[in-house]
Amino acid sequence: MQDVSRRKYLKTSLMTAGTLLFAGRVKANTCSLTPAQTEGPFYPIEDQNDKDNDLTQVRGSRESAQGEVVIMYGKVTDQNCLPVTGAMVEIWQACASGKYNHPGDPNPAKLDPNFQYWGRAVTNKLGEYQFKTIKPGHYQATSTWMRPAHIHMKVHKRGFEELTTQVYFKDDPYNAEDRILQSLSVTEQNNVTVDFKKAVNAQGKPISGPRKGQFDISIRSY
Repeated sequence: MQDVSRRKYLKTSLMTAGTLLFAGRVKANTCSLTPAQTEGPFYPIEDQNDKDNDLTQVRGSRESAQGEVVIMYGKVTDQNCLPVTGAMVEIWQACASGKYNHPGDPNPAKLDPNFQYWGRAVTNKLGEYQFKTIKPGHYQATSTWMRPAHIHMKVHKRGFEELTTQVYFKDDPYNAEDRILQSLSVTEQNNVTVDFKKAVNAQGKPISGPRKGQFDISIRSY
């Protein structure tokens, strides 16, 4: 009886350990979904000839967009942290003056004819994407609300829930008072706020070139 009880105990212990190990693996391979945010009123409604992932130049023009050039890159994964290949990533934003290329924008600031305003990128086999753009300008949303620099983003692929969100610059002083950003939890705010940094050399000193920021995205599959 003792041997039978011992074997039963060992079998139960192994099953329990296996269950815990499996649960641990599932938990470890679960990615937090990127929080959704409002699309806003200025989603592009007019097509344009140039809609690639470099918004700093318009096809046919030798001039570059005004403002600070930045590189935003990252990886799109699903809720299990697996890369999403072939996802369409769209961004749209204001130019350096804070003006959108949209007929509904009441901002009296001037448009930048050398800025693309919106673009697209398709993720590669590793789920990676990249955009070259400029840091958008601030603009008055209401008389008491100044919107911080932000980039609108939409990610979609068949078989996945479409994501619409906004990306913020960590060093922007208006983040702390932005009504949209502050409607998120602190963890969610951190997930959509990017620290754009200069590349550094082996000695840790900044080198020439635009600031770069990594924004990883997680979307849910059906």
